[in-house]
Amino acid sequence: MQRRHVLALALLPILGAVPAGAQETGEEPVVNVYSSRHYGTDRELWDLFERKTGIRVRVVEGNHDELIQRLAAEGEYTPADVLITVDAGRLAFAAGQGLLRPVSSPALEAAVPEHLRHPEGLWWGLALRARIFVYATDRVRREEMSTYEDLADPKWRGRILVRSSSNIYNISWIGSLIAANGIETMENWCRGFVANFARPPQGGDTDQIEAVAAGVGDLAIVNHYYFSRLQASQDPADRQRVEGLAPFFPNQQDRGTHVNITGGAVTKHAPHPRNALKLLEFLVTPEAQRYFADVSLEFPVNPAVEPHPVLKAWGPFRQDTLNAARYAEFADEAVRLMDRCGWR
Repeated sequence: MQRRHVLALALLPILGAVPAGAQETGEEPVVNVYSSRHYGTDRELWDLFERKTGIRVRVVEGNHDELIQRLAAEGEYTPADVLITVDAGRLAFAAGQGLLRPVSSPALEAAVPEHLRHPEGLWWGLALRARIFVYATDRVRREEMSTYEDLADPKWRGRILVRSSSNIYNISWIGSLIAANGIETMENWCRGFVANFARPPQGGDTDQIEAVAAGVGDLAIVNHYYFSRLQASQDPADRQRVEGLAPFFPNQQDRGTHVNITGGAVTKHAPHPRNALKLLEFLVTPEAQRYFADVSLEFPVNPAVEPHPVLKAWGPFRQDTLNAARYAEFADEAVRLMDRCGWR
């Protein structure tokens, strides 16, 4: 027996036995998902889809990079129909490895704005996350803040908190800045930005928020939901942690705030491609988008769906409409730039 057949058979206990002929006919009522989202509550979404369609959702969860490597190793024998992950950079990498297939769908096109989907339909945004400032209201005047570019100004010396340059959120964010300003401009900007750090980067986005609250720095660059979840928490201790802090959407007077996605794609060798497409279409319906809004506190991609009340209270904001595939193209250049300017 060939090695690839052995690999495919070894995966069956994880995803469940596949009836004979199912892969050829595509009629088996199942869809297999590789997901790097670490929210146990996502089971609510899968259960809702199962009730609506009769199609069973079988999920393998794991690290983003490990799941992409697994898809590559499995090749045409993969059981995975859908890849769901966070950040367009990871989806772009999977697409570059030839692991995704393009799909077209009037339902997807109607619900997902153009800048939040691959131009050729290789992946589709399911939820939106904005890279915002969280600041201490007693130490930062709102009128002090304006753009990402302004963060290199010496007025911010010793005041800025951000996580490591190796984090994919920062890689994509810097990729968007390179696309907007060019590499030479960003080279100078990055050196000034790093000089303004309150401390060497450490921890995740929540750690940056807590460091602002503790007075380590005055302003943090974070994905919005790390802050909104603390504000919306049922635990009074969480809400207390962010008292005296507020969100700010940068670049509102020009191109808009950088946004990224939770995204989904149909795998190149999906055994159940029709069911995979049905799942993606379901995930952008108002019903499913309400889940992303209310449970994970991401912004819905579907403009017909209102954000969570906590996010709605922040007010509307202008999004940078640079296509996510475009800034993902600058990922390697962004990594090299951050390395050169001493951002570790």
